[in-house]
Parts: sequence; structure tokens; C-alpha cells
Amino acid sequence: GAVPADEVIRKRLLIDGDGAGDDRRINLLVKSFIKWCNSGSPEEGYTQYQRMLSTLSQCEFSMGKTLLVYDMNLREMENYEKIYKDIENSIAAAHEKISECKKQILQAKRIRKNRQEYDALAKVIQHHPDRHETLKQLEALGKELQNLSHIKENVEDKLELRRKQFHVLLSTIHELQQTLENDEKLSEAEESQETQMETEAKQ
Repeated sequence: GAVPADEVIRKRLLIDGDGAGDDRRINLLVKSFIKWCNSGSPEEGYTQYQRMLSTLSQCEFSMGKTLLVYDMNLREMENYEKIYKDIENSIAAAHEKISECKKQILQAKRIRKNRQEYDALAKVIQHHPDRHETLKQLEALGKELQNLSHIKENVEDKLELRRKQFHVLLSTIHELQQTLENDEKLSEAEESQETQMETEAKQ
């Protein structure tokens, strides 16, 4: 059956290292060296020598390329680490900013609540007179209270005078009644005496 492409690639990587053909070049270089050692003529030896130089150049080029790729990978790793640290710092700064924004939002809510309470109090205060007007009203009420106190004193004095006058009047009426009773008794006594004298004169 057909061999899957993944299996072919896996075998090539196992045989060829990282896939750059280094193992094949080294094997070729060893074979060229053996042939060069066993060469029978100078021309064949020179040919094998040139092949070895070409293979060495390819190996050196591959090694230089691999070193460049390695250095590039190191720089990329350093760059990625720097980017990672920058991202971590950015995330930390974002968290701090979010926390600060939350504090600002809470403070803004408190300020808004206070302003609403102040507005409500201001509306209530607007329905009441100001301090100067209130002091004028208090002064007017004080004067009115003082005037009422004087009126109360005058009324109490008049009431006391009327009470005394009424008491005098009652005393006078009582004395007058007593006098009238005495006069009536005296009149009755005189009439009784006159009646008795008339009776005695007739006898």
C-alpha cells in the first residue's frame, strides 16, 4: 500500500537530522575521503579532492545557516520574553487602572449622591425665608409679644380694680341692706308703740 506522507516526512527527519541533508553530506564526505585515499591516479585523486572541498563548503554553509537560524531563534526568544514582560506589565498597569477607575466611579457616585441631597436641601431651603427675613420676623414677633404682655398687664390691673370696686359695691350694698333692715325694724317698733298708745287712750 501507499505510505502516508506524514510517515515519509518522519523517516526523512530521523535519517536526515533536521532535514538540511547534513547526515547525507557527511556520509558523502566520508565516501569521498575513502575514494581519495584509494584513488589510483592523480586525476581521480584531484576529482575526489574537489568533491570533498565542495562537500565541506556545503557543510560549512549549512552550519553557518544553522548558526544564523539559531542566533535568530535566540533573538526571537529574547524578543518574545521582552514582549511577554511588556504584556505582563501592560496587564498589571491595566489592572491598576481598572482599580483606580473603580475608585473614581465610587467617588463619583458618592459625589452625585451628595449633590442630589444638597439639591433636595436647597429646594427645601428655598421654600423658607432667608436669615435676614427670619430675624425681621422674630423681631416683629418679639415686639408683638412685648405689646401683648403690656396689654395683659393692663387687663390684669383693670380686672383687679374692678374686683376691688365690686368688693366695695358689695360691702356698700350689704351696709345699705343692713340699714334698710334696721330702719324697717325701727318703723315696726314705732308703729307698735303708737298702736299701744292708741289702745291705752281708748280705755
